[in-house]
Amino acid sequence: MKQSTLRFILAVILAVTGVIAWNLWSNGEETSFSVADLPDLPADLAPSPMVEVVVPARLSEAEAMGERAFATLCAACHGTSAAGRDGIAPPLVHRIYHPGHHSDEAFHIAVQNGVRAHHWRFGNMPPIEGVTRAEVNNIIAYVRALQRANGIE
Repeated sequence: MKQSTLRFILAVILAVTGVIAWNLWSNGEETSFSVADLPDLPADLAPSPMVEVVVPARLSEAEAMGERAFATLCAACHGTSAAGRDGIAPPLVHRIYHPGHHSDEAFHIAVQNGVRAHHWRFGNMPPIEGVTRAEVNNIIAYVRALQRANGIE
């Protein structure tokens, strides 16, 4: 048997073994995700924002709480001020996410269940663990304030 054929067979065996191991390890369940799982990147390696975002001069109490929660729970993927991160996750300050197309409940569902990629080519968004409905309400208030400041209503 040729050496190239043996290498091919070995590669197939390793790939099949990897798939089986992955399925046993994940136990057939969808993997959940925590922002804490993301590594901190040096500023020069961090992906750039995808859009420029005008930040409102004033935020309500709920919006300010949402800003803090967004920074902790969402910004690692969706960027500072929801401007997106190139190659990581889309901007939420974008016409696609206006309230008439993505309701507030759609954001709740996204956090709880994750989202299959459908508007962007970033891959699927996994569910986010440990976020309360109240925190998501505040995050939504903050994102909607950013959207309004950028002409998205």
